Amino acid sequence: MLLKVAGLARSTFYYQLKALHSDDRHADLKTKIRSVFERHAGRYGYRRVTAAIRQTGQLVNHKAVQRLMQQLQLKSLVRPKKYRSWRGEIGKAAPNLLQRQFEAARPNQKWVTDVTEFNVGGEKLYLSPVMDLYNGEIVAYQMERRPGFELVSSMLKKALARLGRKEHPLLHSDQGWQYRMPALRQQLKQRKLTQSMSRKGNCLDNAAMESFFGTLKSECYRPQRFSSVEQLSETLDRYIHYYNHERIRLKLKGLSPVQYRTQASRTV
Repeated sequence: MLLKVAGLARSTFYYQLKALHSDDRHADLKTKIRSVFERHAGRYGYRRVTAAIRQTGQLVNHKAVQRLMQQLQLKSLVRPKKYRSWRGEIGKAAPNLLQRQFEAARPNQKWVTDVTEFNVGGEKLYLSPVMDLYNGEIVAYQMERRPGFELVSSMLKKALARLGRKEHPLLHSDQGWQYRMPALRQQLKQRKLTQSMSRKGNCLDNAAMESFFGTLKSECYRPQRFSSVEQLSETLDRYIHYYNHERIRLKLKGLSPVQYRTQASRTV
């Protein structure tokens, strides 16, 4: 009855009782964190929990709250926001020339690209890859802490460096602001690449890249706990190498993307 009047959960009472018999110097703060978290039914992340505790007059660092919430395995139920590169009508949009034709007859005929976001303890990491639709190989990629123009521009420079003198692939993307920048369009023009863009808000127009992101996150990102962005970056490097060189695909006759490309080049 007392717990009901006080608005406290039974688990909070027993957690406090247990804490009284331990030497944990953060026991009192952990109790307050758990109380706030449970009072709001798991809807509060560490920033809001910190604010709620500060409202009681206690000074507390948000990083300490974040660390203790991780120890207590208290994770906000709020669905993370998906990264969106749309920032209005910046530059000029290209027509949708790919038209969901995700098959290519030869290497470096059709490329697709996009940007995806990762979150490690509130810190962000952005990945910009370009995929060859001939074999699903990740031709090049770049990772940065911010989704600036350099993220996409550096990725494109790496990809262009792999092209032969007579290779001029179609490059398909969404209508994100980075792909509409005059500087990037100039990069493509100098190497005689044709630009194609999905219709606004239609992710199915770039389904091949969306599928890769889904595989990457389900096989590499979600099953693991990362302590830092640097650890995640190293793990992504290893996974992309594995994806290109070792992970077999049934549609490629049971070969990896690189094996398929290499085998095809020997038969030409």
